[in-house]
Amino acid sequence: MAEIPTFDDYMKPMVAALRRLGGSATNNELYEAVVDEMKLSEEQLSLIHDPERGNQTEAAYRMAWARTWLKKAGFLTNSARGVWTLTQAGREHEIDPERVVASVRAAYVADRLASDAPPELPGSASAPEVIPDADEPDAPADWRSRLIHKLQRISPDAFERLCQRILRESGFIEVRVTGRSGDGGIDGIGILRLQRVVNFQVLFQCKRYQGSVSPKEIRDFRGAMVGRSDKGLFLTTGSFSRAAQEEATRDGAPPIDLIDGERLADLLKDLSLGVQTSMIEKVDVDEAWFDGV
Repeated sequence: MAEIPTFDDYMKPMVAALRRLGGSATNNELYEAVVDEMKLSEEQLSLIHDPERGNQTEAAYRMAWARTWLKKAGFLTNSARGVWTLTQAGREHEIDPERVVASVRAAYVADRLASDAPPELPGSASAPEVIPDADEPDAPADWRSRLIHKLQRISPDAFERLCQRILRESGFIEVRVTGRSGDGGIDGIGILRLQRVVNFQVLFQCKRYQGSVSPKEIRDFRGAMVGRSDKGLFLTTGSFSRAAQEEATRDGAPPIDLIDGERLADLLKDLSLGVQTSMIEKVDVDEAWFDGV
């Protein structure tokens, strides 16, 4: 078994990756950049953190905590849209993970002492405990994890119907679930119409996974597409291994679009399918900002 980096091992590569990306990145962009920066193996990337709670990998879980602790230490900030950005300190100073861990823990203990709470230290370097932060949207046990866990418990037929509904709500027409055994993994067919002029027939496969989809499953799906369509869509509650992602976009082969569990959760949220968003608007005027115009 390959050694799994601890959450603080990700801190320096994360800041280096953000600098290479121009100082900001989405969660997915940052994840991919850190994987490249650290040259993580498929074995390291495929380990699931807690199969009982969802399909989040151990690498993604520990990266989430690295982002959280770097934010608390003042090196990163994030927007409501999930974009992570280097602060001035993150741009200008070298990262010492030991100092980051020590400073965040010290601040946590000081806050607990100020509130007369027992000053327990929050976790170890390999498995940090939750440091409460009501504004933190990046906590591992977030709404996406809960939603994915729910999707993994519904029946295969129900998941196929849900994918059919998602495609219809996304603009596909004539979406049919085939569900025939021995059909090479083809679960359904839909037509995507562009500007009411051009139609594309899309074959799709939808699988409830907890782990990572392998490149073999991508190849098998593409083989089933031969002679029927040049466009494929693979939806899963799990994730796609790096090798599977590379296979899906391999030169000379029909491309296959991939929707993993996190993207699936975001689609359900955007389409308001089983996910409700409550927003309370609070407007503040930053007078100092206008002084600098």
